Amino acid sequence: MGERRGVYRVLVRKPEGKRLLGRPRHRWEDTIKMDIQEVEWGVMDWIDLAQDGNSWWALANAVINLRVPQNAGNFLTS
Repeated sequence: MGERRGVYRVLVRKPEGKRLLGRPRHRWEDTIKMDIQEVEWGVMDWIDLAQDGNSWWALANAVINLRVPQNAGNFLTS
């Protein structure tokens, strides 16, 4: 791997600056749990949900529809 490649630089680079003290604000798992509650799918184990691909993609599409405005992308058809 060459020294100029991005992957190499990420692996050997020392981060600059300082991290905030304490635990991270949100973990990836916490975000998934909040999304499930937000789309009102009830109390579900997200790990079991992820095992079923169709259900997982249905959840992902429901969350995307909450986050992305319905007219997003219509600017191209003016």
